[in-house]
Amino acid sequence: MNVQTTDARYVFAPSPVPALPIKGSDKLFPVHRIYCVGRNYAEHAIEMGHDPNREAPFFFQKNPDTLVKNDGVFPYPDASNDVHHELEMVVALKSGGKDIPVEKALDHVFGYAVGLDMTRRDLQGEAKKAGRPWEVGKAFEAAAPCSELVAATEIGHPAKGAVTLKVNGALKQQGDLNQLIWKVPEMIAYLSGLFELRAGDLIYSGTPAGVGPVKKGDKLLGAVEGVGELRITVG
Repeated sequence: MNVQTTDARYVFAPSPVPALPIKGSDKLFPVHRIYCVGRNYAEHAIEMGHDPNREAPFFFQKNPDTLVKNDGVFPYPDASNDVHHELEMVVALKSGGKDIPVEKALDHVFGYAVGLDMTRRDLQGEAKKAGRPWEVGKAFEAAAPCSELVAATEIGHPAKGAVTLKVNGALKQQGDLNQLIWKVPEMIAYLSGLFELRAGDLIYSGTPAGVGPVKKGDKLLGAVEGVGELRITVG
């Protein structure tokens, strides 16, 4: 969902503010940035051909205007013949800062959601081989479907629970939040040493094993136990 802003001082109307709905509220959560942590489940690291041992986390970004609301359509993107699903728990921050201590990190969390890190795998693979950034594979239009947010005041801070994705009713991805290599407080603390985090930031926390291709017409159902569900159709 986007909120339009008007101000006569601009030479043309600014782009709408990307925002997510909040469960049980008529208010919206304005999104500032989207950070994604890579290879944060050991089995997914293995299936992508990498060492599953704990190493310093790494992050990439998606643009906030690539969000797609729940029950929405993910349009199959141009320039790719190999688009993959990656189901993740999303962490939404209500405040930020730099060099946040691990023990204080959860104080900055507003709530959680279910998200898909859609990936043009063929373009990402080409970028990897050439030693180039991943934006063409990760930050394209509609690449960040996301469910409504549920406040931490309602569900606490999930540290365990099933993470699953079904495609046309068939289970494709399955994991558990307790398998995260870098836990949510550690992710926030580490990321705040690289960027000054702000209210409205989203962190896609990593995907379990089982990522794979989608095709037009596919129905995706993602779920994070205790958080919610995300339903998307590939258009």
